[in-house]
Amino acid sequence: MDSFAFIIHPLDPKRDVTRKYPLLGKVLPEPAIHFFSRFWPPLRLSHITGARSEATGKEIEGWLIAVPYTVQRMLALPPREVYRKIVAAGHLAEQLGAKILGLGAYTSIVGDGGVTIARELAIPVTSGDSYTAAVAVRATREAARLMDIELAQATVAVVGATGAIGGVVAQQLALTAGRMLLIGRRRARLEAAGRQVRAVAGGDVLLSTEVGDIREAEVVITVTSAGGNLVRPEYLRCGAVVCDVSRPRDVSRQVAQARDDVLIFDGGLVRVPGVVDFGFDYGPPPELTFGCVAETMALTFEGYFEDFSLGKNLQLAQVEMIDAWATKHGFRLAALRSFEHELDEQVIQQLKTRAYG
Repeated sequence: MDSFAFIIHPLDPKRDVTRKYPLLGKVLPEPAIHFFSRFWPPLRLSHITGARSEATGKEIEGWLIAVPYTVQRMLALPPREVYRKIVAAGHLAEQLGAKILGLGAYTSIVGDGGVTIARELAIPVTSGDSYTAAVAVRATREAARLMDIELAQATVAVVGATGAIGGVVAQQLALTAGRMLLIGRRRARLEAAGRQVRAVAGGDVLLSTEVGDIREAEVVITVTSAGGNLVRPEYLRCGAVVCDVSRPRDVSRQVAQARDDVLIFDGGLVRVPGVVDFGFDYGPPPELTFGCVAETMALTFEGYFEDFSLGKNLQLAQVEMIDAWATKHGFRLAALRSFEHELDEQVIQQLKTRAYG
């Protein structure tokens, strides 16, 4: 049976450590978790079973592997030290028999976007960013439809447009958007991203280094590695659609509570074909997973055991390829969710009433 492994790590230290070690999560203060995460070895969290392709009937298995670094610790340590622990997790995946390794959350961001990790392992590696981008675009288009926003007449802002996911998301959405607003921290990289978008779709493309400029946009996609409260309540226009792809989130729960006239939702969740059992509560509902995990699984279904979605520059053709494979094997966009709750028709209607009267 073809198999995969996927690496995760704590995003919310107290909550995520408690999922595996209830007593430790309860008694250790957060600073202690940050400290000890440097010394904890990678570990196998669970065995994944029951995923089955709708196209071929092929069943696959996998493993969730934890790199115990917290986000704070990962950002503070030298990249080489972080690489060593990720590579050690990769060797554990090899020992388990995995044929491909997916990198989750900050393990796919640190350093060169997985290129060095792939070089040091015998099995292929993917960041999962290509399908994450595809799912974010699908979810954003669906949310705009639900909120009666015509993309062809709208300004669409991408926060983090100079990153791997943000750049290719901007290129995809520029094909149908009325105007694009690209936001990033470094002007030179922002201008390069703008040139890429114009080359793909032409049209009106604006650039900004100020997150607050998203108040000009009806549709916002935020995908950064900033972590924390990047998007503030006063930045959002009435009736806006906001897709938060980032983990940790760029939009806090407090923003959603302060602005009940905007649609804020999680980008990147899909339904897995078959009767999947991930064997561990790592965040999503049991039958759903993140786009990055789904990419690793779709490559396994397809039997494509080569490096995929590595580095800082994703290609549109690669995004389209994995989107087609995932659709073929039965991955489907999940119902929109906001802070672990499904957004049903009644909630959407209430948002529209508050936004438009």
